Amino acid sequence: MASRYLIVIDMQNDFVDGALGTPEAQAIAPALVDAARTFDGELLFTLDTHGENYLETQEGVNLPVPHCIKGTPGWELIPALAELQHERDARIFEKPTFGSTELAHYLVQRNAEEPIESIELVGVCTDICVVSNALLIKAALPEVPVKVAPALCAGVTPEAHEAALATMRSCQVEMV
Repeated sequence: MASRYLIVIDMQNDFVDGALGTPEAQAIAPALVDAARTFDGELLFTLDTHGENYLETQEGVNLPVPHCIKGTPGWELIPALAELQHERDARIFEKPTFGSTELAHYLVQRNAEEPIESIELVGVCTDICVVSNALLIKAALPEVPVKVAPALCAGVTPEAHEAALATMRSCQVEMV
């Protein structure tokens, strides 16, 4: 029997209504929570995770907006997803950068144990962390269907969201 995964990318307070929040991220949150709550498969989460020295990092120099500092309220999952993560005891992957190689390695290991039927990604930001993780996973598991739900993702801007979706489509990531 094959397994299914839903990966919720960076639905943290700072990306929804905090330091880097957007109206688009706020708009997708209720439907994303509903989708995660009713998903029949393994639920995984990523957390963008930075230290107090964020502004001294390469990313911090290029994006000088402190966000997702570990241990702060902005770093935490939005409340409804935090509750769901706790209820399901869902695994969390902290990532210091856009894509999580740890997540990709985990999925490769899981696929070796039991074939993965599908992997679906939702969350923010479509044009940064969603696309990075989708392409890492697709590169690691080229024969496993990797899917993205555009209506459950939000980009930095609507235009960047659409551009990222086009990039993923060209790399055989399915839209659902």
